[in-house]
Amino acid sequence: MNDVSAPSSLGDIAAIETRIAQLSGEARPVAAPADGSVAAFQALLNGFSSGTGGSGPAPAPVAPADVERLIAGACAATGDDPALVKAVVANESGFNATATSPVGAQGLMQLMPGTAAELGVSDAYDPAQNVAGGARYLAQLLQRFNGDVPLALAAYNAGPDAVEHGRIPAETRDYVRSVLSSYAQYRHGE
Repeated sequence: MNDVSAPSSLGDIAAIETRIAQLSGEARPVAAPADGSVAAFQALLNGFSSGTGGSGPAPAPVAPADVERLIAGACAATGDDPALVKAVVANESGFNATATSPVGAQGLMQLMPGTAAELGVSDAYDPAQNVAGGARYLAQLLQRFNGDVPLALAAYNAGPDAVEHGRIPAETRDYVRSVLSSYAQYRHGE
């Protein structure tokens, strides 16, 4: 049996977290407070509750009017319906510019890193780049699926290959329904 003792300081905990991250292949999200003080620990906790993981100040939230402006600008460039793009943003991230999904999708429109790169988005957490890229991607999908909004939405969520034969995967149907419901609300100004 291994002799395992309890960590005696925050430094020990940091070392354990680092080793766990190495073994799991994940990045260690935050450095432990160097001085081990209660104030430093509280700052670390505040970072977690603000979504920064203790790595710095919380990002400034994106004001709803700014999101609306970004959507309008992106849609002017792509020809997308702003209400549809807004519905995608609402369902993908809940208007959270720093959102990250469990599978790695990022930002307001939850762009996967590979998709973001293909769209020329260098920082998927930058609201302007994210919305512009996401709107371009949605416009591409609408074109690919001949304007069929439910198929384009399913492709946005599940990937274009998943709906290539005109069928929405079962695991994507609730997403499509939810976005279409939001779309109807936004189109009617609700």
